[in-house]
Amino acid sequence: MLAISIVPSKAAAQAGEASVVEEIVITARRADAPIWEITVGDGSLILVGAISGVPRDLPWRPEALEAATRRSDRILFPQIGQASPADVMRLIWRSRTITRLPDGTTTADYLPPEVQERLEVVMEGDSDRWRRESLVMLGLNLITDKTGHQRRRTRGAVEVIEDAARQADVPVRRVGVLRGDALVENLITQPPETYLACIEAAVSAAEAGPEGAARRIEAWRGRRVPDVLAEPLDEALNLCWPSGDPDVAPLLRAQWAEAIEAALDEPGVTLAVAQLRLLAEPGGVLDMLEARGFDIVGPRWRAE
Repeated sequence: MLAISIVPSKAAAQAGEASVVEEIVITARRADAPIWEITVGDGSLILVGAISGVPRDLPWRPEALEAATRRSDRILFPQIGQASPADVMRLIWRSRTITRLPDGTTTADYLPPEVQERLEVVMEGDSDRWRRESLVMLGLNLITDKTGHQRRRTRGAVEVIEDAARQADVPVRRVGVLRGDALVENLITQPPETYLACIEAAVSAAEAGPEGAARRIEAWRGRRVPDVLAEPLDEALNLCWPSGDPDVAPLLRAQWAEAIEAALDEPGVTLAVAQLRLLAEPGGVLDMLEARGFDIVGPRWRAE
């Protein structure tokens, strides 16, 4: 009797892998979030554009991202800060430097008169303490208190993918670490003038109010990427600390560029979730990949 052994050919195996990759990509695209795909050889990179402040009760389709996460080979997550007890103690010890303007000065000593006037209107009815707040804290407080941006009870793309990866035991990598001592040193030493652009953007976001925050969320869910980036709130989040810090911002972008470069050389599917602006801003990750000749499949990210 003749024994016959059937062994899948290399071409058939590759076709099977390609089919799995395509299924993951199609599944991910069903989510209400901006998603791009870059295919290189036998690997595929899926970029998910995340934003902060997505309300937990917002009706979108996170289950598609959960399914894609479970079938991916690896996940790339944004940077994480690491602070030692000494960093925390130093932050507490120098809290006045971080939270208050230099003695004898107010916001009017630093802001252009037009911005100060708009700020006066936005802060009408509040205690005058804001006039002596450091511009770092004032920018953060404007975003938290005056724009409708939610920091609690949110469940955006980062949280969805993080939970799914943990449950499915998918390997996770952070693209970098921000050292606590460097962040504290940065907060202590940067002059107030560093954050003038932050305050102007935060005032614009406060003027837009909760309606502006809602437009940003709806644009994200509708994959209208240029509309998300055009919202004053999104600009303020990019210009205020830490993302807008002149020392921190280049580090964030350099770490992501390095991580994306490494992911392009890996087989299988890499799912990377990054802040939408970092991906889609002029000169960002998507522009970098396009300039190198990669075919990028996904929503338009530049304004016409």
